[in-house]
Amino acid sequence: MKYCLLPFFAAAILLAAACTQKHGGGSAKLLGEWHSKKDGSKLKISDKTFTLESDSPDPEDYFVKGDTIYTSFEGNLPYTKYTIKKLDEHNLYLFTPDSVVVYYTK
Repeated sequence: MKYCLLPFFAAAILLAAACTQKHGGGSAKLLGEWHSKKDGSKLKISDKTFTLESDSPDPEDYFVKGDTIYTSFEGNLPYTKYTIKKLDEHNLYLFTPDSVVVYYTK
């Protein structure tokens, strides 16, 4: 009897792992609405989209690898890269593709 349930438990574990994986890969600290300290521009990061309202109001797909955020509009390449310099619950320091650091707060 106990061996009959083994495939069920294996499938349940795989399903749980697949369902908890986020598309964007953003950590909980990264998600939310950020405001630039300099000009008040908004950056919105959800679990699936990255929207920098000062550049374009259109949301982009994104994923995070290490300390870098890679964005792409509807899958177009090349990716736009943003490097995270500092991230905590209230502050985000982000290097833009132009090598400028933008300071955001929640």
